[in-house]
Amino acid sequence: MEKLYLVHYGEVGLKGKNRAFFEKKLAQNIKMSLKGMGCAEVRRIYGRLLVMLRSEADVEAIRERLGKVMGIAHFELALETALDINAIRAAALELVKDQQFKTLKVETKRANKRFPLTSPEISAKVGATLLGATGASADMHTPDLRCNIEIVDEAAYVYVEKIRGVGGLPVGASGKVLVMLSGGIDSPVAAWRMMKRGVKALFVHFYSYPYTDKASLEKVEELVAILAAWNYRTLIYLVPFAEVQREIVTQTPAPYRVILYRRMMVRIAQQIASAAKAECLVTGESLGQVASQTLGNLRVIEEAAEIPILRPLIGDDKAEIMELAENIGTFEISTLPHDDCCSLFVPDRPATNASLEAIEAAEAALDVDTLTKLAVESLEKKIIDN
Repeated sequence: MEKLYLVHYGEVGLKGKNRAFFEKKLAQNIKMSLKGMGCAEVRRIYGRLLVMLRSEADVEAIRERLGKVMGIAHFELALETALDINAIRAAALELVKDQQFKTLKVETKRANKRFPLTSPEISAKVGATLLGATGASADMHTPDLRCNIEIVDEAAYVYVEKIRGVGGLPVGASGKVLVMLSGGIDSPVAAWRMMKRGVKALFVHFYSYPYTDKASLEKVEELVAILAAWNYRTLIYLVPFAEVQREIVTQTPAPYRVILYRRMMVRIAQQIASAAKAECLVTGESLGQVASQTLGNLRVIEEAAEIPILRPLIGDDKAEIMELAENIGTFEISTLPHDDCCSLFVPDRPATNASLEAIEAAEAALDVDTLTKLAVESLEKKIIDN
């Protein structure tokens, strides 16, 4: 008998002729996530992946890491045995010997139809062995313990605990995006949502030093370090934005400042995205949350973009976003105080439904191309690993 993790996927199994591509990407991500942790190899078998363990493997640490691999529906610490009913019985006895239970159910899935016993026959034989050895009683509906058996290819896999994964698609299977990361609550959650849909996330952060301190830089690096547990080796672009803001404040009407900030950020970000071969921008905007996120203002901001802007939180309320931030571990850092560049020099009465004509008239006072070029040429790149 050999101990290993048996990995099941959800959506990946629905990909038809592209399924092998998604399986390989998921296996690759598992290897990256478990690097240096005693994982011998990751094997693909019919409809599943096997994470083979060395003797020195930290089983609990590997369990924690697998729980953060996008694309895994559920996984189990299992015993692999030969396709022999006596070997399967022995594995089941080994797994239940330290468990506390009064009722039991054995469930079998037989993907390999060449095995001479049917699923009900396997369950009945193994169940009889376990009940006789433990004194427990059978319960087909709400048992204290479930013993699961899977007959796949040329082996049987036996386990007693099914561990829920994060689901979604493997990171990197759906392309690459550039996330505009503010340091607040929303944008890290938006990034996580996109990672779950299989994208590789790059990040850009705009800061306004010396008008503000460097706390936002420290915050976003900590946030990216947390998100790298799902995203793996991660690139962040740090863009000085103070000169752009100074020009906007001195040259344009106050009510339009935040919208003009956002339009300049979009222009700068899309140049970075183009160079990095990212296909879209991602923001943490939620409809109506602040003045710049009304339908009218979002439309005016997006008009400055030449590539799509994705807003995965657009229909979520703040409580939903905060709950997910707590679940993924970014909430505490996001709520630490810092001076955000978009909250700098904000007027008392910002425009909530600015017309494109008014914004373009205000922008005419700015040398947009020069400001964009200056910001892009002044950026700093950092790589953060999980």
